[in-house]
Amino acid sequence: MRRIGVWPRVAAIFVKPLLRVVTRRDWTGMEHIPTSGGVIMAANHLSEFDPFVVAHFVYDSGRWPQYLAKSSLFKVPVLGPIVKGLRQIPVERGTVDAAKALDAAVVALGRGEGVIIYPEGTTPKSGDLWPRRGKTGIARLFLSTGAPVIPIVTWGAQQIFDPRERKLRLRLRTPVTVVAGDEIDLSKWKGAEPTAANLYAITDEIMLVLRTMVGDITGETPPPAPSSAGKRAIVNEGKVAGVPKPEVGTTAEQTSVADSAKPSTGAP
Repeated sequence: MRRIGVWPRVAAIFVKPLLRVVTRRDWTGMEHIPTSGGVIMAANHLSEFDPFVVAHFVYDSGRWPQYLAKSSLFKVPVLGPIVKGLRQIPVERGTVDAAKALDAAVVALGRGEGVIIYPEGTTPKSGDLWPRRGKTGIARLFLSTGAPVIPIVTWGAQQIFDPRERKLRLRLRTPVTVVAGDEIDLSKWKGAEPTAANLYAITDEIMLVLRTMVGDITGETPPPAPSSAGKRAIVNEGKVAGVPKPEVGTTAEQTSVADSAKPSTGAP
């Protein structure tokens, strides 16, 4: 692991022992996370506790866990310096140009760092815990950098904090599974334009992998996946955007993408 500074090491010294007491780890697939070079790690988001679980997994794989966090968090007294000291990445939300919201992440990947993104943007507040519709921030980041996208899925953190009930249950050794998979094959979109169709198609491909991996953990068949386009589908020349093939010429809708890249807790 590259030199990460004093505060990240202090955080690891205090947080890791606590997580080892609270969780019983079932981890596989660390070898799929590259030990060097820029890498995008796409994770499902089923609990406000899973940023700690995923961060622990990524840290022990040899990479420093960096999430994209709202830039406003960096301005909060006391919390701001902590988030900055832990090398989280500030993202401007609600920018007119959606692509600019990810500039800091693009720079981090260019430095050979790893970035963890929750494509869903938030945890479910009702219903089941299957990965849901993704936002296109992760697709924009891939098209901007060409960095490999590694899927990471977790299950069990909802037993510690269930976002649907808003209840914290701290027990000793709660079973928590984390699995990293092979790099997602997005080669058909390498060098493609960031059109709405391409962004939605890439996002849907990533979400399909995450859903399938969660199904492998739970032993259940994932329900039909919702399209990332949703109600935002754009009609171009009579065809609904979102078809899984590269296109050129249509400018993607300018929507904020920071929600698809931040953990609900702000930092691991």
